[in-house]
Amino acid sequence: MAEYLASIFGTEKDKVNCSFYFKIGACRHGDRCSRLHNKPTFSQTIALMNIYRNPQNSAQSADGLRCAVSDVEMQEHYDEFFEEVFTEMEEKYGEVEEMNVCDNLGDHLVGNVYVKFRREEDAEKAVIDLNNRWFNGQPIHAELSPVTDFREACCRQYEMGECTRGGFCNFMHLKPISRELRRELYGRRRKK
Repeated sequence: MAEYLASIFGTEKDKVNCSFYFKIGACRHGDRCSRLHNKPTFSQTIALMNIYRNPQNSAQSADGLRCAVSDVEMQEHYDEFFEEVFTEMEEKYGEVEEMNVCDNLGDHLVGNVYVKFRREEDAEKAVIDLNNRWFNGQPIHAELSPVTDFREACCRQYEMGECTRGGFCNFMHLKPISRELRRELYGRRRKK
């Protein structure tokens, strides 16, 4: 019996534990979910909840009309945000293996940033420190995340440009950074 329960843990067949929380580190039902959200006591990955504010989602003028933000301006804004957060995580807490930002619109994923550190100790230190900080006038809510494999958490249809659920998909729609910034940030460790 124990072997069977272990084999279905975190899958759709598991009627006790929430498979979405296990894969994505967030659940659209939140605290109202009928299944358990087992928060990890140790993990390499942290989640910074609702920290990225996409200007295209919030750009409105005083008269209520939408302000147009060009794609170039959007990418520049996003790259600046990504570089700022990535650099601070590495300088203060430890080597970052991977950082991902959700481009979803659903409340449980909007603006979430997932940072996977090389060491679990670095992630733990970051969560403790970040929960006492603010970013862009908002308190930071950081927690250890069960997500270890972002391929499992991502929407495959979105990656192929075919997701029909749009921003309200329950799987991660990861926002890409520019190639230049990727080379700069992730290329640093090759030089060390």
